[in-house]
Amino acid sequence: MRQLLAPALLVAGLLLSGCAGFQPLYAQPGVTRDLGAIEVTAPAGRIGYLMRQHLDDAFAKNHSVAPRYTMDLALAEARYPRGVRIDNVATRYEYVLTVTYVLKDLPSGAVARRGRVRVELTYDSADQPYASISAQQDAQDRATDEAARRIELELAAWLGTTAKVAAK
Repeated sequence: MRQLLAPALLVAGLLLSGCAGFQPLYAQPGVTRDLGAIEVTAPAGRIGYLMRQHLDDAFAKNHSVAPRYTMDLALAEARYPRGVRIDNVATRYEYVLTVTYVLKDLPSGAVARRGRVRVELTYDSADQPYASISAQQDAQDRATDEAARRIELELAAWLGTTAKVAAK
């Protein structure tokens, strides 16, 4: 048993030594602080409201500090019938949400970053009208949540890289 344990520990030590320069994204100075200082401006309507709420949650919005950035959103959504029955009634839909964002530095208003994320998902449509509306709204909520997560990751990576470059 000891003869097998020694080589296993040696291999594990070599593998872990390759991680010596690894630093988590959110350990970069200022990433969390800058994400929390983004003021999101979303279009009116249900999708805009959901998008702003999910982004505020993803960024851990800090309402006690003045915003350092402002983010303007443009939203586009589409719905395509996918599962069509013989009587030409759709039983499944594909929902596509495209979010285009512009991050501006405050107070100058200079564009700091632009981006676009696209989320595609499907949902079942029932014969009952209420169930169909509920399924569509659930798809919208899931899509805005995923779009917010992707935007958060893009901006965190950008802020982490920007912080590294500024530190050098």
